[in-house]
Amino acid sequence: MIATLLVAAAMAGWVDAVVGGGGLLLLPALLLAAPHLPLATALGTNKLAAICGTSTAAFTYARRTTIDWAVAGPAAALAMLCAGCGAALAGAIPASAYRPVVLAVLIAVAVFVTVRPQMGLREHTEKRTPWRRGLAVAVAGAGVATYDGLIGPGTGTFLVLAFTTIVGADFVHGSAMAKIVNTATNLGALIVFAATGNVAWLIGLGMAVCNIAGAVLGARMALHRGAGFVRIVLLVVVLALIVRLGWDQFTIRS
Repeated sequence: MIATLLVAAAMAGWVDAVVGGGGLLLLPALLLAAPHLPLATALGTNKLAAICGTSTAAFTYARRTTIDWAVAGPAAALAMLCAGCGAALAGAIPASAYRPVVLAVLIAVAVFVTVRPQMGLREHTEKRTPWRRGLAVAVAGAGVATYDGLIGPGTGTFLVLAFTTIVGADFVHGSAMAKIVNTATNLGALIVFAATGNVAWLIGLGMAVCNIAGAVLGARMALHRGAGFVRIVLLVVVLALIVRLGWDQFTIRS
């Protein structure tokens, strides 16, 4: 169990640092390797490991690239509050209510990124208008952050796409901003889960160490290899999310 969780945490840290979506690996690993944990505790433990990785990746990006703080700063502040609200509601909304919607959004994302091969490969500074910055803050800081508190997997991916499509960031700079906001969403959710006693601290701290190692490696690879590499990883993660959610939907209906 411990070996499975540590390996999953390292892999999730790498995926999260590059393009988000590490929860696709980490949360299922927790549920499978530690079936005795209640769902809320699994979510809280996932947040403990994830915040260590995302904050490390955010620091690595901030040191090596420029950050649009006019977007990332307000989005992070709003995200912390909204993710906490989402975490407080975790478990109140059944998975059957959100799974088809998220699945449809992911399919649309995969098609959009595929048919727009130049999207996210270079910066579009002409998109950095005040209303677009405000829209990005609202979408990332409110919509995606609430989803992260409620559910989690795919949050980083949605954040990257929000910043690339709305304000025209390339994938590397979009990932940098996503890590900052994702750190805030993890913190907001973790505070709520910790306050309600839904964190397995010993398991979570061990996973956090491996998550940090994976995050450092992933952030450095993304910065070194550039936007094209991030785009490929993005498509792989989105397709994996589609398969996972589609399988859940099919098996539950069956």
